[in-house]
Amino acid sequence: MKHAPFIAVEGPIGAGKTTLATMLAEELQLPIVKEIVEENPFIDKFYQSMDDWSFQLEMFFLCNRYKQLKETANEFTEKGKPVVSDYHIYKNLIFSERTLKGIERDKYRQIYHVLTDDLPKPNLIIYIKADLNTLLKRIAKRGRAFEEGIDQGYLQQLIEDYDAAMAELADSPSKPHIITIDGNAVDFVENQEHYEEISSQIKELMI
Repeated sequence: MKHAPFIAVEGPIGAGKTTLATMLAEELQLPIVKEIVEENPFIDKFYQSMDDWSFQLEMFFLCNRYKQLKETANEFTEKGKPVVSDYHIYKNLIFSERTLKGIERDKYRQIYHVLTDDLPKPNLIIYIKADLNTLLKRIAKRGRAFEEGIDQGYLQQLIEDYDAAMAELADSPSKPHIITIDGNAVDFVENQEHYEEISSQIKELMI
């Protein structure tokens, strides 16, 4: 890899992004950027009424992630220092394209590009791909109250949206290297060999 790695771990809700990102950051002794989720003041209301609270929810996430990535650029990527993140800023478009409609979606797209077009983009993405049953089990296991009763149709659509998004990112100007993990078969938490297979791929790219 020509430049210091900016590693992003991505996947649908419940895929295990933060867990894997944390494990990699600890082993590789890299700083980690974690997205703010539970601190979003609109998240409970969103899951109760997506149509009423989508714009507020998405704007909160966008502004916080923008701030995080500006700080990441100043402290790490612009200085050639590697870093791990448990999200790619592109996820904002993945979610907003599904939750927003009409004028609100158009406005959001404009704001997204104004804020993010000059932000550093990950050059290595670890994409955890998993089916609906796997995600539901992991969501139930972590026990976030606001995710109880999450709409399965919404989650299934996100699975499909993530597949499409990864294909788009692969052809994007930044052309990141994408490692896809089968989250249905690979358990990087309980199976050390599974985790080591993932970390060894990343180490080879960092040489």
